[in-house]
Amino acid sequence: MGEGFWTLFCTSSECSNGSGNECSSGILAIIDPNSCINNIVVIAVDILLLLILLCFLMYRIASKKIIAPSQPQTFSPVSVVSISFNAGLALAYLGSGIWTIIEKVYTYHMVLPLHGWLVYFFQGFTWLGLGFTINLSKPHLPHNAIMKFFSIFGFLIAVFLCGSSIWESILDGALSVLIVLNILCFPGSILLLFSAFEGTNNAKGDPEVHNGHAFYTPLPGAEPDITGDISPNDTVTPFAKAGLFSKMSFWWLNPLMKKGKEKILENEDIPQLREADRARTLHSIFREQLHKRKESHPSSDPSILTIIFFCQWKAILVSGFFALLKILAMTASPLFLIAFIKVVDGDAAFKYEVYALTAGLFVVKIVESLSERQWFFRTRLIGLQVRSLISAAVYQKQLRLSNAAKTTHSPGEIVNYVTVDAYRIGEFPYWFHQIWSTNLQLCLSLLIIYFSVGAATLAALTVLILTMVVSSPLAKLQHEYQTKFMIAQNKRLRAITEALSNMKILKLYSWETNFKKVIEGFRAEELKWIAKVLSQKGYCNALFWTAPVLAAAVTFWTCYFLGFTLTASNVFTFLATLRILQEPIRLIPDVFGAFIEAKVSFSRIVKFLDAPELENRHTRKQSCDREVEHSIFIRASEISWDIEATRATLRDINLVVKQGEKVAICGEVGSGKSTLLAGILGEVPRINGIVQVYGTIAYVSQSAWIQTGTIQDNILFGTPMDHVRYQETLEKCSLIKDLNILPFGDLTQIGERGVNLSGGQKQRIQLARALYQNAEVYLLDDPFSAVDAHTAISLFNEYVMGALAEKTVLLVTHQVDFLPAFNSILLMSWGKISRAAPFDELLASCQEFQDLVNAHNDTAGSGRQVQYASTRKQKLAAEEIEKERTEVELKESSGDQLIKKEERETGDTGFKPYIQYLKHSRGFLHFSLSVLFLFLFIVGQLIQNYWLALNLQDYSVSRVKLFTVYSVIFCIMSFFLLLRSFMIVDLGCGASESIFSALLNSLFRAPMLFYDSTPVGRILSRVSTDMNIIDLEVGLKLAFAAGAIVSAYSIFLVLVVLAWPLVFLIAPTIYLTYLFQNYYFASAKELMRMNGTTKSAIASQLSESIAGAMTIRAFGEEKRFYSKNLEFIDANSSADFNSFSTNEWLTERLEFLCAIVLSASAIAITWIDASSSGFVGMTLSYGLSLNVFLVTSVQLQCMIGNSIVSVERVEQYMHITSESAQIIEENRPAHNWPVVGKVEICDLKVRYRPNSPLVLRGINCIIEGGYKVGIVGRTGSGKTTLISVLFRLVEPTGGKVIIDDYDICTIGLHDLRSRLGIIPQEPTLFGGSVRFNLDPLSEHTDLEIWEVLEKCQLRKAIEEKEEGLDTFVVQDGTNWSTGQRQLFLAHRIPTVMDCTKVLAISDGLLVEYDEPVKLMNNEGSLFGQLVKEYWSRSANAAIHSED
Repeated sequence: MGEGFWTLFCTSSECSNGSGNECSSGILAIIDPNSCINNIVVIAVDILLLLILLCFLMYRIASKKIIAPSQPQTFSPVSVVSISFNAGLALAYLGSGIWTIIEKVYTYHMVLPLHGWLVYFFQGFTWLGLGFTINLSKPHLPHNAIMKFFSIFGFLIAVFLCGSSIWESILDGALSVLIVLNILCFPGSILLLFSAFEGTNNAKGDPEVHNGHAFYTPLPGAEPDITGDISPNDTVTPFAKAGLFSKMSFWWLNPLMKKGKEKILENEDIPQLREADRARTLHSIFREQLHKRKESHPSSDPSILTIIFFCQWKAILVSGFFALLKILAMTASPLFLIAFIKVVDGDAAFKYEVYALTAGLFVVKIVESLSERQWFFRTRLIGLQVRSLISAAVYQKQLRLSNAAKTTHSPGEIVNYVTVDAYRIGEFPYWFHQIWSTNLQLCLSLLIIYFSVGAATLAALTVLILTMVVSSPLAKLQHEYQTKFMIAQNKRLRAITEALSNMKILKLYSWETNFKKVIEGFRAEELKWIAKVLSQKGYCNALFWTAPVLAAAVTFWTCYFLGFTLTASNVFTFLATLRILQEPIRLIPDVFGAFIEAKVSFSRIVKFLDAPELENRHTRKQSCDREVEHSIFIRASEISWDIEATRATLRDINLVVKQGEKVAICGEVGSGKSTLLAGILGEVPRINGIVQVYGTIAYVSQSAWIQTGTIQDNILFGTPMDHVRYQETLEKCSLIKDLNILPFGDLTQIGERGVNLSGGQKQRIQLARALYQNAEVYLLDDPFSAVDAHTAISLFNEYVMGALAEKTVLLVTHQVDFLPAFNSILLMSWGKISRAAPFDELLASCQEFQDLVNAHNDTAGSGRQVQYASTRKQKLAAEEIEKERTEVELKESSGDQLIKKEERETGDTGFKPYIQYLKHSRGFLHFSLSVLFLFLFIVGQLIQNYWLALNLQDYSVSRVKLFTVYSVIFCIMSFFLLLRSFMIVDLGCGASESIFSALLNSLFRAPMLFYDSTPVGRILSRVSTDMNIIDLEVGLKLAFAAGAIVSAYSIFLVLVVLAWPLVFLIAPTIYLTYLFQNYYFASAKELMRMNGTTKSAIASQLSESIAGAMTIRAFGEEKRFYSKNLEFIDANSSADFNSFSTNEWLTERLEFLCAIVLSASAIAITWIDASSSGFVGMTLSYGLSLNVFLVTSVQLQCMIGNSIVSVERVEQYMHITSESAQIIEENRPAHNWPVVGKVEICDLKVRYRPNSPLVLRGINCIIEGGYKVGIVGRTGSGKTTLISVLFRLVEPTGGKVIIDDYDICTIGLHDLRSRLGIIPQEPTLFGGSVRFNLDPLSEHTDLEIWEVLEKCQLRKAIEEKEEGLDTFVVQDGTNWSTGQRQLFLAHRIPTVMDCTKVLAISDGLLVEYDEPVKLMNNEGSLFGQLVKEYWSRSANAAIHSED
């Protein structure tokens, strides 16, 4: 039976007649299109597919829906082309089958064997069925998945048929009708894919055919819910709706590219991401998977890497498929070289074989291009998605981070996790497939090499293996150096973040030089590792550049010793394969580098995401409809910030606060007042007991936290606008007057940390924010300390006792005046509530409280004695220096906001940024030498190949001489490569060191106005992300880009020299390349710049949120801030998405040009000199790598064009207008200046900006040496401006200030500031030890420091710490109370106790300057009015104490 079947189907004669129609088994028979086995396999698959098509057709007939006549079926151009092409292909198959039958009958009088013509018929019916089914059924949405299946099935069949046919035609040198038709199946299948996937998008966009219900019309206002449909009004990227053709060709990007060419792109021109690519979607999927893993494996911590991989596995597989397709297409290219050389040698299979080979080569190169572009695009998209979800996860984590974890992860480091580490991890997916694809390409290439040089392949393989072995220790060293570099970078970033955030303190105390030296020390350590990282990359680059050339030399010598004959065909096939391998091999160091960087960054991210979170956040209980007995309930034996501390911060706390009660909390500095509020908020990690809060909470912190944005945004804080309530809030918080004098009212932009507001204004905005929330429980942490007496009285009466009359209030205060109005007073001492009672009871029974009240009465009483004109000599307590930051902003009438939109370069800046980079540290020399050495290397390669092409067929030249010359040239080339690596390292390190030094000098010499108007996040993005790019990327990419340009154009030169007619094609190609690049750069540069500015916005918002995390949590606004962060992430991702998409858009078009040039080269070289097979081989070996080198050249130009934006951004801050000189040698005061301390102010006028109004308008006074002068005035009067002028934070516009005969404007800033002292209102501590904070310049002994601590009442608190003066202070000093932080500062100058005179300022004018008693006796005195206000506030407490 079986024998009969074979006889009928194949005939027994065909198995032995050597006709080539084999019926035997084996891989060669299966891939031979003329073999019986191959035809049986194809027919079997065709039958299977036809049966599936038949079943589908029957199902369609049974469930056919009526199509409305008014909705005619339309077809896109792709569908028309697809059905036409595939129908024509089917008819060609059927016609060929009929012709085969006729020929057999005519010649043999029989139709056997059957396989010879049956395969034509089955193929014809199959492609006819596929074409009509896919193209006619695609409008019906329910069948989209089936259509996709058919198209993919057809594509896989076509890949097999086309691949096997091309292989067989090359090996046999013959071309048949069946082979041609099989090859044409491939473009037919591509058209079917386009049509099927385009149909999916058309169906989604057509509501009339949704779910097949053509007659269904939704009710007005009730549009059908079409999954994935996007409203045409939404500015969503066209990629979301793009069909397969548009996606494959990046046609969807054309509108944006066109707009970028017509105008400078702005943020609003950039479309939004698809929903699937947005941070919220990605992070939600990540959290969902994380939750599932925790539920399924509760005993083990889920791997974050595994979860991310699970979320992306489909996209990874799809991109991997394109990577595989690209490798297969690329590896097949050298096979065409063999065939072309055969044609040149006169061994053509048929007359027009050269044209068939050219067409096949063109198709293969197009497939290679399309697949590689999709590979790179999709992996970039994966990286973007991973980066977004990691950034979102880091932001959400910092909102939950415990205080203990904050000591390990500083604000600067957390910002670094997002701006550096997340981006490095996001880069890795781009390199992921390179790990296996490079190995696969090596294996396939080794097969071709074996086909070319036989056993000598082992020599090439040995060289490549040795290259890998040598690179292994280099990779390990690079990993070690990269890790140490990132550690050093973190230290530097932590120090510079602290310095930039507290620059005013550094300037006031003249500490800039010292802190700058500390940063420079960290930078020197960082530069050491940068040099080592760059050196390793340079060595690896040189190694992998020389590896292919070394492999060629060793292989040639091996062939010589083995006696293997080398011909032009096998030599140039071998060399072409090596040239194609050269670029992937060069990428191996980059793959290693990307893997190492991602691994280090990922470990840091995982460590942060695993850090401890707040454990007591859930203290709040929802209020039921019925009345609850209390608002706050605490019963805790211990409440402590340190989980392992033996002595808790608070002990034995029992507190019950009923609804509507007002409770004041008093006590000395460090007694635990703020900790008690933090415990109520759930911020304290260790609570042994119960803490419960019923109702919503509003919280006002002791140190005001203000967001960057408008005043209105800060007050509303995410709550909808209620104009009546909003106006009442402004009135209750005494903000009406302030807003009236602001240039933009409540829409005035507030700088970072509220730099353009006074301390009192910031506190009142905080109070307004709390009041507007209309919460049930109010926690107020000493909010009146920063406002004047009059404002404090108004706030207490209108705000606490008025607006909050029905609310539960806990107020921490040091002001006794308000205490009688409270229901209860908590007196705290050493971490305990020593007493809790109403004012009268506490005053009568508690000596400690009596001492507190009496001390206050003594101060207030002296004021009353002055008021009543007592003749008794008295001393008036000095008015403290209050921080009223930049009052000019309150008076400015110009139309400019203080906080400007971040600036960026626009348009084509040409070579400017490159010149800016190369001008540093002999950059031009190093760059020029690196290009020269690479040029010599490429010339060496050209000479090597020319030497081979010229003499390979000339046997008069001995093989020893041939290979010796080749090897000597190789040795010289290797030396040039090594020198090039040294130059690249010197270029990168030198420029990096010089740029950072200039940037640091510029930042530390910048005036305070720069810091007041520039969010720290903008500066941090430059010293972190941008400097990281400059450190590790710009130098390498610049040198590599220049090298790639030389390599690409050297190929053009070879093609022109060897095939001169190509000059007429290459010249337009170069011109078109130039046009494409210009068209691309018009959009790409702006996209990259927007990428930088949007990344700065992420850093600024993250930095701001870290500072205000406690306030955000207190108001329960985590979700809103998280959502805002997602918007910033998406804005940055959108710019990045379009940026790398435009890169692929450009590359694909350039590769198409390269395919045309290569195809033309193949034909031209065969026309010119058919006898010189060596030069044909040389031409094609260079031509086959043209697309690799040209595209690499353009890509590196694009990459360096994008990276050079970092140089632009850093350059913006390298030339800030600086302050005056630190030291003026010709006018330096004596070392003990000022001796007397006499201050003469002569007609002093000050404005902050050239066009702004005067803030001080001609002040004249003389302050004698030794006088203690109190500067008083209402908010915005100019007090702080006067102090700022004394320190020259603001330079006088007119007049002068003379201190002990020296005009302060004529001496150096260091000489001035280092001789003056100040206690700022906002306490600022630096990361380090207690000793460092008290004596940062190391000028005093430990004994002197202890004495100071005792005077400031801090000695006991420090002595309780085991480390003593080495006790650790975290960044910003958050592990110390605000009061303790203020006392740290107090030692720096003598505490002001009494005033000799009072200087009163109003609206920038000196209105009074006299002795306090005289001013008090002067009716209408401003000072007298302020004292009366203060005394009236104290009167109530005084009356109670006298009773």
